[in-house]
Amino acid sequence: MELLLLSNSTLPGKGWMEHALPLIVDQLKGRRSAVFIPFAGVTQSWDDYTAKTAALFTPLGVSVTGIHCAADPVMAIQNAELVIVGGGNTFQLLRECRTRGLLEPVAEAVKRGALYIGWSAGANLACPSIRTTNDMPIVDPQGFDALGLFPLQINPHFTNALPEGHKGETREQRIRELLVVAPELTVIGLPEGNWIKVSEDQAVLGGPNTTYVFRAGEDAVALEAGYRF
Repeated sequence: MELLLLSNSTLPGKGWMEHALPLIVDQLKGRRSAVFIPFAGVTQSWDDYTAKTAALFTPLGVSVTGIHCAADPVMAIQNAELVIVGGGNTFQLLRECRTRGLLEPVAEAVKRGALYIGWSAGANLACPSIRTTNDMPIVDPQGFDALGLFPLQINPHFTNALPEGHKGETREQRIRELLVVAPELTVIGLPEGNWIKVSEDQAVLGGPNTTYVFRAGEDAVALEAGYRF
């Protein structure tokens, strides 16, 4: 399988997805047809989100079809060389994919060789479940199980920083709560600007910031770019 799992889509001082473009170009390998899954978009329409994504990929020679516009969404996924999943609200993304019967077709397409590109919620959807999302559960996704393309849990946008005077839990404290009830999980705290690239049976960490791995009963492990999972 080939995956590009990005923590986020925008960095300070850069355009939307600008930091990811070299990674995308490197992993395209001649792929030219893509489906875009815009369902995580809540405050922007799915048409607008698809148009924004198409504007990014068209100069790369990739044609993008919004899956919500496809006459036969399952067939569109089966025929696609890329599956692109945008960020936004992970609960809505999973609900729409589940109720439309798209989870299995996406997983099968990627296992057959389609490149999966996902950022934020799209990266979380590639995990075994969405239990490490940061998003508000604005809809009921009828279960948390996701695509299971990447075997570990990713927490996108990871930071342990708290605003001055804030008395809520840190992100690590929230992850530790999950590991109490599900100690079998391994959680990757993926900070903004970082990504995980899966290619040729290897998963490699990239980006300028320190990534942290959390396991039940163990101290967090700091990882830098180039680490292979």
